[in-house]
Amino acid sequence: MSIDVRPATDFEDVRAVLGPKSPAANVCWCLSYRIPSRLNNELRGPARGAYVAELCRAEPPPGVLAYDGDEPVGWAAVAPRADTSFARNRKIPHIDDLPVWSLWCVRVRPGHRKQGISHALIAGAVEFARDRGAPAIEAYPLDNGDAKVDLTMAYAGLRKNFERAGFVHAADTTSVLAGHPRILMRLDLR
Repeated sequence: MSIDVRPATDFEDVRAVLGPKSPAANVCWCLSYRIPSRLNNELRGPARGAYVAELCRAEPPPGVLAYDGDEPVGWAAVAPRADTSFARNRKIPHIDDLPVWSLWCVRVRPGHRKQGISHALIAGAVEFARDRGAPAIEAYPLDNGDAKVDLTMAYAGLRKNFERAGFVHAADTTSVLAGHPRILMRLDLR
């Protein structure tokens, strides 16, 4: 299997990975950290997908997609931290004034897991940010050690996967997800 990671410009492919089975469902669509909480709470059902469709037409696109041939099999959300709620997050610190990018969600479709796709997504998100001039990229994964993580909460990624990609522990946070502490990890791109 050869995985290709590309910018998420095709809304139908993003929908295949993130969208609900029912268009009226209020699923995340990976908007929780991307937009202000008030707007996130106001967008309902199809309006959430329509918002993501607009993001797919914008520059930069909202993230990257992993493909196995023509089939979208994974997603990673990546954007300048200043354009996300992480810019104002009190639980995840700012360690300096560098205009870093944030990588906050890695999702692999059921039936495609445990094939290295999350590693390809992290590498693709790093290249995406680097190609757009990011001086560094941060992630806020779970520091779960060897403990199991509920798949619905594993979207933040796992420390070991980011270490494998060259990220280093940069700071502790006060954020906890699914009972596991989150840490701030960074990869310098300069």
